[in-house]
Amino acid sequence: MESLSQTAFWLALAASGVATTAYWVHLLGLRIVVRRLATDTGEGPGLPAVETGSSGWAGPAARAGSFALWATLALLILWAAARWNAVGHAPWSNMYEFTTAFAGAIAAFYAAFERIYARRNPRRPASALGALAMPVVLTMLIVAAAFFPAGVRPLVPALQNADLLAIHVAAMILAYGALSVSFAAAVLYLAQGGPANRFPRLPRAGTLDDIAYRSVMVGFPLLAAGIALGAYWADTAWGRYWGWDPKETSALVTWLIYGVYLHLRGLRNWNGTRSAWILIAAFAAVMFTYFVVNLWVSGLHSYAGV
Repeated sequence: MESLSQTAFWLALAASGVATTAYWVHLLGLRIVVRRLATDTGEGPGLPAVETGSSGWAGPAARAGSFALWATLALLILWAAARWNAVGHAPWSNMYEFTTAFAGAIAAFYAAFERIYARRNPRRPASALGALAMPVVLTMLIVAAAFFPAGVRPLVPALQNADLLAIHVAAMILAYGALSVSFAAAVLYLAQGGPANRFPRLPRAGTLDDIAYRSVMVGFPLLAAGIALGAYWADTAWGRYWGWDPKETSALVTWLIYGVYLHLRGLRNWNGTRSAWILIAAFAAVMFTYFVVNLWVSGLHSYAGV
């Protein structure tokens, strides 16, 4: 089963690369045209050129991107099932497994939001959001393959609780996946210029703002649940619920930043550009908690497996 999980992983990486390319072709509206060179005797040989335009490959590329997205998601689900069988526990006990599962969560939440908003507005679906969401998935998989060992290793003592490993870390993975979608929507909102709606191929600013908000509404309680389950696990593993370990502290700060976003949006009517910048800062905190704390800050959670 370990070989099956590795095969699924590499196929998922390839599929996410196809999805990334297709979504960018859709976003840019690329097409290939053949231009003939002018000569003294008339038209010369034709040379292919890539250009943007209102017509071209945008529609087919969006469909190809969606197909590759769902293929990526299916392959990562297969990876998780095969890896779980191979290691005998939930496959998110080290950086290789967590990073791969993180990529799968981003793909899953983006696929859900793309499907929902395609039904709401068929003329301007959220497919362009894939031009930011899928590169994150692809980057995560490349990082997992390049920097984190994929070999099966025994669990460190602190992680030898199969039930809490499954639900606590899964809650964090799902939270990070949902919050990644809010980051992508916030970046596109800023690119769109807010209500100016600069680019007709992007979803309208209001749609992007709504996607960002709804993804936080999913990710915020999941992050809270993950932190609470982590505190419960800390009591069973280390004899205390909270010890201000770097990972605990960083996760709490991240949660508070998203809490500030929801507070300012709900009570102060902060939306649009100001909210988008808060979401970008909050996602930077997610990345800090995930990479910096796991890899370079020593603490009780220093079991990245690298």
